[in-house]
Amino acid sequence: MLDFFTIFSKGGLVLWCFQGVRGPAATAPVNALIRSVLLQERGGNNSFTHEALTLKYKLDNQFELVFVVGFQKILTLTYVDKLIDDVHKEFRDKYRNEFQQKGALGLLNGTFDFKDDFMRLLRDAEESSKVRAPTVMKTFEQSLKSQKTVKCMIETRGEKPKEKVKNKKNKGSKKDGTEAVAAPSKASAGDKQLSAAGEKEELTKDEILQKNREEFFRRHMKAGEKSRSPKPDAQKEKGKKPRVWDLGNSNAKVLDYSNSATNGSAEACPVEEFDPDMALGDKNREPGRLYDLEYESDDEAEEEKVVQNPSKPSAKKGGLGGMFGMLKGLVGSKSLTRADMDPVLEKMKDHLIAKNVAAEIAVQLCESVAKKLEGKVMGTFTTVTSTVKQALQEALVQILQPQRRVDVLRDVMDAQRHRRPYVVTFCGVNGVGKSTNLAKISFWLIENGFSVLIAACDTFRAGAVEQLRTHTRRLNALHPPESHGGRTMVQLYEKGYGKDAAGIAMEAISYARNQGFDVVLVDTAGRMQDNAPLMTALAKLIAVNAPDLVLFVGEALVGNEAVDQLVKFNKALADHSMAQTPRLIDGIVLTKFDTIDDKVGAAISMTYITSKPIVFVGTGQTYCDLRSLNAKAVVAALMKA
Repeated sequence: MLDFFTIFSKGGLVLWCFQGVRGPAATAPVNALIRSVLLQERGGNNSFTHEALTLKYKLDNQFELVFVVGFQKILTLTYVDKLIDDVHKEFRDKYRNEFQQKGALGLLNGTFDFKDDFMRLLRDAEESSKVRAPTVMKTFEQSLKSQKTVKCMIETRGEKPKEKVKNKKNKGSKKDGTEAVAAPSKASAGDKQLSAAGEKEELTKDEILQKNREEFFRRHMKAGEKSRSPKPDAQKEKGKKPRVWDLGNSNAKVLDYSNSATNGSAEACPVEEFDPDMALGDKNREPGRLYDLEYESDDEAEEEKVVQNPSKPSAKKGGLGGMFGMLKGLVGSKSLTRADMDPVLEKMKDHLIAKNVAAEIAVQLCESVAKKLEGKVMGTFTTVTSTVKQALQEALVQILQPQRRVDVLRDVMDAQRHRRPYVVTFCGVNGVGKSTNLAKISFWLIENGFSVLIAACDTFRAGAVEQLRTHTRRLNALHPPESHGGRTMVQLYEKGYGKDAAGIAMEAISYARNQGFDVVLVDTAGRMQDNAPLMTALAKLIAVNAPDLVLFVGEALVGNEAVDQLVKFNKALADHSMAQTPRLIDGIVLTKFDTIDDKVGAAISMTYITSKPIVFVGTGQTYCDLRSLNAKAVVAALMKA
């Protein structure tokens, strides 16, 4: 039984609504559908689940209408798709003239008495689903087994099935055909083999065995003689010699930087010299500012080409040929059909996959664009390709600007007012750059005047604590306490290796609260999404400490793997959480963005699968190589041919 059926315009005006059962109104689920699917360009699937309801919808792009039906998700209503198609057709045909003549005024002032028609269509749909008789099982007489005899079903041991024997016969016939075309020399060789076989049959079994043994020993002796080779005059000395490079040093002690006596203490570690200019990178930057990604649009690139080649003719063909070429592919005031868009969408899908977008997401994006444009009336001089490309660009920009926007500085200041530290947890797979980008974010927070405590909760990887200790020492050298009124701006909290990461994070947060630190950055061990014990430990760390922000660190080099990583990380956090509403990933840090040129599809894949924003983008090795995402920059690079 239906809960509701509503028809509204894309402008948000409800034209007609049917309430099937007594219960909550359709407002909340329909608003969730608009917010999560229609506005986020996720129309690839015509079904949406909201709490205990399943919503199915259909778009009418010609008149800008949306048809939505809702029912309990525990029910399996087979007639819903037919009902929504019939209602869409009936409603559109009944009020077509009113929509075409009055337009928006027709929607505002029109009265849509559609209840009787809807109830008739609902009854027809329900009856059509009942008319279908259940499938009846075949009787034994109707089956193929009844036509077989008992003799043909008996199989004796060692006997091959008849089908295989037939196949072998066919193969044998093919071989016979090829042998018939063979040369006479081969036939003579076959005669010799047959004669030899005939001689063997005349011999007794003992003679045949003796003859085979003699032949075996003769072959074995020949093989032994061939394998013998003269020994080299000078034998190589056993053991490895250390390799000496041309510009290197053969003394291994010079290359040994470890010190077993330090035991992880910061005081005993040697202080290395480094160039602050190299660590900072850009000298002309504004301190504390997070710059956007730079991009060059297609229009700017075309203008540059025109400026560089002003004398180049615009068309190589004659005037008549150029006119026909310009008019080719234009759609003249007609509605777009799926057949018109399919060739263009197929090319767009291949283009997105080539730009590192996950294949599944590329298909869903093209499906969403097709549903958005199907039935839409185009202008006179508008090509299908340009229309689809523009719709895809708008959809991609909308995807990269999800529902929630993470403003870290504002949230840190809000935590300051409540006199507590703002906690950020970093998680991700191995080798994506969690510790490096944590140091970049620390530098950015310090330049904005916030003190940072780094919690070394990667107690598994060798050198993880030492890496953070080096970053802490360098950040303190760039921002010494003297420049901040004697206040230490960054400090490392570590307990060594092999300890419980969740306990270290809890102690670090408590220490930051007592010492007055503004931000706690929790570094966790890298783990693959399929490693259940490590994923359980990560879920425990997040559930116990309840951080303000959980950031997934992923590299921009991945394609389909990004979907698998994020889905399984979120699933593991949900499965191993004790809370009723589990804590999932809040945002994404996209690293190694400077290594991918224009293959930026991972940004689309990650944002589409999680509906979470990309908070930071890593673009290099220095502390200043941190950017905020510019949706237009990513889309421009993605659509670049």
